[in-house]
Amino acid sequence: MMLLRAASLIGLGARAAALPLAAAAAGWVTYSHLGIDHAVDLPPAIDAPRHHLHTPSGELAYYADDSAEGRPLVLLHSINAAASAFEMRPLFERYRGQRPVYALDLPGFGASERGPRPYSPELYREAIAALLTHIGAPADVIALSLTAEFAALAAHSHPEAFHSLTLISPTGLGHQSPQGATPAALRRHRLFTRDLLRQPLYDLVVTRPSLRYFLGQHFTGELPEELVRYAFLTAHRPGAAYAPLAFISGLLFTPRVFSEIYAQIHVPTHVLYDEDPHVTFDRLPELLEKSPTWSATRIVPTRGLPHWDKLPAAAQAVDAFWAALSADAPAHASTPTPDIDATPAE
Repeated sequence: MMLLRAASLIGLGARAAALPLAAAAAGWVTYSHLGIDHAVDLPPAIDAPRHHLHTPSGELAYYADDSAEGRPLVLLHSINAAASAFEMRPLFERYRGQRPVYALDLPGFGASERGPRPYSPELYREAIAALLTHIGAPADVIALSLTAEFAALAAHSHPEAFHSLTLISPTGLGHQSPQGATPAALRRHRLFTRDLLRQPLYDLVVTRPSLRYFLGQHFTGELPEELVRYAFLTAHRPGAAYAPLAFISGLLFTPRVFSEIYAQIHVPTHVLYDEDPHVTFDRLPELLEKSPTWSATRIVPTRGLPHWDKLPAAAQAVDAFWAALSADAPAHASTPTPDIDATPAE
């Protein structure tokens, strides 16, 4: 009898505890739909002319400074809850005036077309290829994090559009890489994108404290407040939730990207890496050993954003990579500096 009474009390306690949680959830849903501005003004990510390109991947926005001559440089931001070309601004500012520089807002982000549609690695591959085709000359391409996979897909299918490829903290080099549009990922996506849940769930992820926490994980030094501020703004535009929720569901990863894409591309490719809270590079030594067109530089200490944390060292590494290509030197050539540990892997 005492056990039954205790069980009954526990059940009553659990139901009582659930009531405040349910009320809080209902309150957040109401606040998300009625109290949060999802149409804030979004200033340009980069102080440069912004252009629009109509493509099968939707309308793409990109920033360009083509005041200088030379080989085009194309900068591709990462995929996350609040991504945009702003992530690549340090490199844009570093090279503008020295050569033509372009920074793309990928589909579903920044000033590019957003909204409900199927987001997939193939969509992003074709968006990158469309911009490169529009530019009209083989480019040096720099891609960040998951977008490294999309850029590699584009280099695999459109090698003529690439002069070189630099991957900053790329995904797909670990032993336990996500597998893309699995049944579990598709179920998550259906759940996350239900009409009632979609916006409140996304709004939880892109509060200022949440953005500051996740962005802060990628810095060894002080987190730039301007990065947090722009991330918040771009996450509060109409249709902002769709592409990030496809990413959070796991749909945007490419199955077997290491063996079927990375190991198969012949475009000269350089990796900038060190530590990353969400990515590992366990298989990078294997790739460097098997693929003569691949090379790597370790920028120490960084945590996934070396072009923010250690811009001079990151720029020196890519400059050395490009110079080696221009001199027809081996792709693995590199010059260590006090800010760079050029050892490919430990």
